[in-house]
Amino acid sequence: MRRRDFLTLLGAAVAWPRPAIGQSPSQVYRVGLLSAGAPIADNSSQGAALIRGFTQRGYKLGRNLAFERRGAEGHIDRLPRLVDELAASKVDVIVTFGYPAALACKQATTLPVVVVAVDPVGTGLAESLARPGANLTGISDVSAEVTPKRMALLKEVAPQLRRVAMLWNANDLGMTLRYRASEAVAEALGISVQPLGVREPNDFDQAFGTMTRDMPDAILMVTDSLTILNRKRVFEFAAAHRLPAIYEFDFLVREGGLMSYGPDQDETFDRVAALVDRILKGAKPAELPFEQPTRFRFVLNLRTAKSLGLAVSPRLLAQADEVIE
Repeated sequence: MRRRDFLTLLGAAVAWPRPAIGQSPSQVYRVGLLSAGAPIADNSSQGAALIRGFTQRGYKLGRNLAFERRGAEGHIDRLPRLVDELAASKVDVIVTFGYPAALACKQATTLPVVVVAVDPVGTGLAESLARPGANLTGISDVSAEVTPKRMALLKEVAPQLRRVAMLWNANDLGMTLRYRASEAVAEALGISVQPLGVREPNDFDQAFGTMTRDMPDAILMVTDSLTILNRKRVFEFAAAHRLPAIYEFDFLVREGGLMSYGPDQDETFDRVAALVDRILKGAKPAELPFEQPTRFRFVLNLRTAKSLGLAVSPRLLAQADEVIE
């Protein structure tokens, strides 16, 4: 055998892949999902969008990705214990939904945390958007930026709009800041606000009583675990009094709400997955800037509009990204 042929064969032997037998299994990354409401399900709008985001980055649930889901079911006092459970389960990173869950993580763990839809600076979770510090990063709230569009959409279905009732969880600093931002913008547009802060399920009856005595022209529901848990009561009140209402997320419209305008959930959770991916690859949350949504969706439920006796103009229909018929 010639020397050149021998070296070629030797090189091929060295390059030949080793047998898989005896290899350690590929790493499984563990991501904690923490919510103040119900645990995030795979088939929910948020869960499905998050899974799609991870899939695009090479993570497959059940193969190299595992979720540890926890939800406080509206009992905020349970959150610290749930954070401890996630830490004990050896998650690599936690994704939180809302301010109370994010605060519990900041106070109870040094694990990396990716926060969704919270004003990080206003709530004190982060030092700045550009350099959050500590162990949190995520997607920030943009209520002030989207409120003008929400008011414009309400005016399309209620041209007489002069006053809007705003429902929000007054026990949640994140939601209070979101309400204040919406209130300031609405009033700058010449629309007065009927403030209806709620703290527990029983408070909704009082809020409905206030509206019944002094009826607004429309409703804006600020979305958190408390208002989501009581969403059907809001739908029913709006239907009974033929009030147009706008919501922040499109899943509420698919369940019977009139319309929504807010961040595109696919984009939001794609970017959440991207941040988690960077953290799993060694990036520090303190050095990852908080990001802001750039895509927004308007969803309209025509069935609900008809039941409310609202005339939907062709111009409004043309603006919709999704129409539910």
